[in-house]
Amino acid sequence: MQEIGSFLSLIDSYIGGSQWFVLLLLGTGFFFTLYLKFPQVRFFGHAIKVVSGKYDHHLDKGDTSHFQSLATALSGTVGTGNIAGVALAIHLGGPAALFWMFVSAFLGMTTKMVEVTLSHKYRETTEKGYISGGPMYYMKNRLHMRWLAAIFALATICSSFGTGCLPQINSISNAMFAAFDIPLYVTGALLSVLLGLIIIGGITRIAKVTEKLVPFMAVFYFLGALSVVIYNYENIIPSLAMLFDNVLNGSAAAGGFLGAGVALAFNRGVNRGLFSNEAGQGSAAIAHAAAKTKEPVSEGMVALLEPFIDTIIICMLTGMVLLTSGTWMEKYENKFQQADMVLLAGTYNEADPAQKLAVGQHIKGEKLLPLYDGKIVVKEGKLTTPATLIHARSFAEGVRFMQGKALFTGELTVKKGKIELPVLKSYPITVYGKSLLHSAPLSTEAFKRGFFGEWGQFIIPFSLLMFAFSTAIAWSYYGDRAVTFLWGSRYVPVYHVIYVLGFFLASFTDTTLIWIFSGVTIALMTLPNLLGILLLHKEVKQSVNEYWKKQQTEK
Repeated sequence: MQEIGSFLSLIDSYIGGSQWFVLLLLGTGFFFTLYLKFPQVRFFGHAIKVVSGKYDHHLDKGDTSHFQSLATALSGTVGTGNIAGVALAIHLGGPAALFWMFVSAFLGMTTKMVEVTLSHKYRETTEKGYISGGPMYYMKNRLHMRWLAAIFALATICSSFGTGCLPQINSISNAMFAAFDIPLYVTGALLSVLLGLIIIGGITRIAKVTEKLVPFMAVFYFLGALSVVIYNYENIIPSLAMLFDNVLNGSAAAGGFLGAGVALAFNRGVNRGLFSNEAGQGSAAIAHAAAKTKEPVSEGMVALLEPFIDTIIICMLTGMVLLTSGTWMEKYENKFQQADMVLLAGTYNEADPAQKLAVGQHIKGEKLLPLYDGKIVVKEGKLTTPATLIHARSFAEGVRFMQGKALFTGELTVKKGKIELPVLKSYPITVYGKSLLHSAPLSTEAFKRGFFGEWGQFIIPFSLLMFAFSTAIAWSYYGDRAVTFLWGSRYVPVYHVIYVLGFFLASFTDTTLIWIFSGVTIALMTLPNLLGILLLHKEVKQSVNEYWKKQQTEK
């Protein structure tokens, strides 16, 4: 697993985790925002009228209504990224990451409008009479770049696992285990069966499920999050001040949090913003292509609402829950994940400001410290070798090495700071202690700091159950449209079986490894789509201007 994680991290560092990628993503949104004269502001009111059904016509070609398409697309975006993704972004980049999520969403509103407009315009009807669309169709039918379309479709299939399948069930199963002590594989098995029953019904059944589920889950989570923010009202202004201050200065060490640089906050904020709202990824365009309308631009305007709802409202609210509660910089007892552990050579004391600063600089990548390499000795669960264990970007406290339920005694191998944890006599070596949390566990702790007290922790598993499961449903449709494009609809059942199987296996797989894989697949899908919409920028502008002129004339 460590080798796989290292390989994926290397790939991610060159694409999704690189500065050039986030600059390209923001730059594309910024270009279209100026080029189309701030459509996310000018057309916002009109978009609400369209999605309400004001311009619907029963003879329009398509499989879903505007609202059903929006609900399906939102079910694909409103998921783990809104709960676990925000927590991970703040964990990695500090409060400033939340600011960059907001920026990416504002610019992403335009990007999403553009990609949906083009995808809807060049959609096709399958041999079974269903509408099939997405960026691969405008790449094939307008750009005549079938090779680019094939790359995008393959990336979509990979991303259906990296975005919609693996991280969703992983977050659900971990949240259900933390809240109710339900074994990971039990949650995975039960939801896998339900997922299979829903997705075999195609877009019609998916749309019927999502149009009812999305509004309910949004209101449920909104009220729960608001109860925490209001309960900690005295921290609202300081949290906002810290957020904006950190944009320019980076995040200083606070509590167990060892700090984050400006560049990392920018990178993780934009990257997690993309994971959350998918603007530029081209995924939502597949759902919107099925909408009943003869006006592609009108569906594009519906789509610009998604980043606003998903990121500017829901993600920002999650971020304020984390900041006002203070849980993002506190340590908690937890089981250490191997991918989050690193062993430094030598002993460092968190109470010593100079040593704490040195470890913080190491974590931020500013001045690296030597990693431990060789054998370590553990006696009755305690590390006796002079070394410092870092877990989840924080000093680990109260570290215990366990073999099953017994304290471990023996030697372990460490390679370049990574501890090898073998399975001995059928029992794996595991590590427990106190450290910072991230992803769903961090959000769970934050929701305890509200009016509901300890009962607040149950908001997260139920929200994740609805959010993440709906995302998995939507992404199964995106993947099967890509399969249809490449090989025809006869292979869709095979894809569905693999998708459900992957869904089950991810329920008990290393969380960090899944997030790394997710970042890679998102980038691979986004790059060809950004290239495509930039090449067609003139056509988009012409289509938008013609549509808007027509609307003004009809008034």
